Amino acid sequence: MKLYCSGIGGIGLSAYASLQKAAGHDVYGSDRCGSPLTLDLKGQGIHVVTVQDGSGLPDDTDLLVYSEAIPEDAQERKKATALHIPQRSYPQALGDTLRGKKTIAVCGTHGKSSTTAMAARLLVETGMDPTVVVGTKMKELDGRNWRKGNGEYSIIEACEYRRSFLNYDPTIILLTNCDGDHFDYFKSKEDYAGAFVEFLRKLPEEGIVTTHMGDPECRDVVIQAGRAVKDADTCPLITLNTPGLHMRQNAQLVLALASVLNIPLEEATKSLSGFSGTWRRMEVKGEIGGVAVIDDYAHHPKEVAATVSAIRGAYPSRRIVAVFQPHTHDRTLKMYKDFTKAFTGTDILIIPDIYVARADIEHNHVDVGRFVKDIAKGSNVDARNGISLEETEHTLKAILRGGDVLLCMGAGTITSLASRMAER
Repeated sequence: MKLYCSGIGGIGLSAYASLQKAAGHDVYGSDRCGSPLTLDLKGQGIHVVTVQDGSGLPDDTDLLVYSEAIPEDAQERKKATALHIPQRSYPQALGDTLRGKKTIAVCGTHGKSSTTAMAARLLVETGMDPTVVVGTKMKELDGRNWRKGNGEYSIIEACEYRRSFLNYDPTIILLTNCDGDHFDYFKSKEDYAGAFVEFLRKLPEEGIVTTHMGDPECRDVVIQAGRAVKDADTCPLITLNTPGLHMRQNAQLVLALASVLNIPLEEATKSLSGFSGTWRRMEVKGEIGGVAVIDDYAHHPKEVAATVSAIRGAYPSRRIVAVFQPHTHDRTLKMYKDFTKAFTGTDILIIPDIYVARADIEHNHVDVGRFVKDIAKGSNVDARNGISLEETEHTLKAILRGGDVLLCMGAGTITSLASRMAER
């Protein structure tokens, strides 16, 4: 079968493409620019182009699979329509691939990638040979975001955006939390929670949810869905090789999963206690000139607060200089008050710019100057307008000193700044 993946450099679609290549299919794809992920895809023998004008789409393609970021009027999709090539979104295509198999799905507002990674580590180390699709790169998977296994279970990261996870048919669900995000799509917190209720109801009668029943939002979702639950709060809070209470709580979910799968607690604890994090999740990029450089994906106020707390706990006596690149004007405006209070624990905070991920949702723009002033007041931090990533880099080189921690956070291009600062 010949497959074409439009937006193949995305963290989800790249994993799907790799799995299809490993299954023996002929895989092509495109993205707007190259990246370490697309380089890895090419190394697997996947044909990748960095133009999306339709010229890379073979006429004899059997199926076009597109990222959620690729609109219906994109040139590749229009060409596929003209050629009568079937089209599926990434979550639809992944759901098709997994149908009929035992699937462990990890969902929630925050912590999906880390929890999926922990669960994948556990299942691999206990010989269950799972297939894995995760939204980060794992040391345990040789720096990749996928694994093709021959065991009975697949474990996937299941995103709620646009109700994408409803394309999956899970056997077990791990629900990390449910406090709300993506309000460019969801009409309200009730609408958001309703999507999770709908997802949990996709479990078969014998299916089970593992979640923190002490979390009121999770408890309400589980009760409304009417599915059996294994309460992760009854599992021990174990120590990991990565900091933060939120990570230990994620590990509780995986210990609950271990109980459901009849993996002994001692064996599960041994596996998880060795977990040392993943790509862009409090990832220590290096220590240059006495400055520890950390890269993190946090882009929601609760994620930011949890990351800052974890880093402050790990480096209690060091000055923390944070750079946060907000991910979309829309999210920043709708969670504005929570963002202003999320940075307590940092010493200096720089906002370089606002990352525009989807121009179609950006109806109003953040006044960054005012935002910085409100953060300074709400978080009691020295907050500054960085103007741009380039200007911020110059500022950092001027103010950083030995013993500092540089914490870069955001889901946009901020990761490139972390990489450059770690290489200086």
